[in-house]
Parts: sequence; C-alpha cells; structure tokens
Amino acid sequence: MSRIRFEIMKFLVTHPGSITSDIVDSLPIAQATTSQHLKVLRDAGLIEGVVDGPAVNYQLNADTIGWFRSIVKNIF
Repeated sequence: MSRIRFEIMKFLVTHPGSITSDIVDSLPIAQATTSQHLKVLRDAGLIEGVVDGPAVNYQLNADTIGWFRSIVKNIF
C-alpha cells in the first residue's frame, strides 16, 4: 500500500464521514490524485463512500478492517 493511501486511511480513522476536500486539505497532494487513491481504496474494499447529495462521505469499511485486525492479531 502506498504511503498516501495509508495516510488517507489514518485520516479516516479519526475523521469518518469526511468528503474528498477534507482529505485533500490534510494531505500534500492534488484533488485529482486524492480521488485516484480513494478509488483504489474503494475498489480494494478498505473504505466505502456514502453519497450525501453532491458529496461522498468516506469511512473505513468496518467488515474489512475487522477481518484485517483478526488476521494481524493472530500473526503477533
């Protein structure tokens, strides 16, 4: 996973329901680049977007993150 995607996921842990511009404001990358990273994370099932009028509110996908935590817990 790229550093930027990891930073997006870290941001969403503490800011669930954020829209793209919130994420752009927290990172040193352009809006178009942020959107591309959000698409990759959505396609991977790590985040989900909820349409709210003209905006999409992003949050971590609880099922996928829960599964990941259970796998990592068994490794360590």
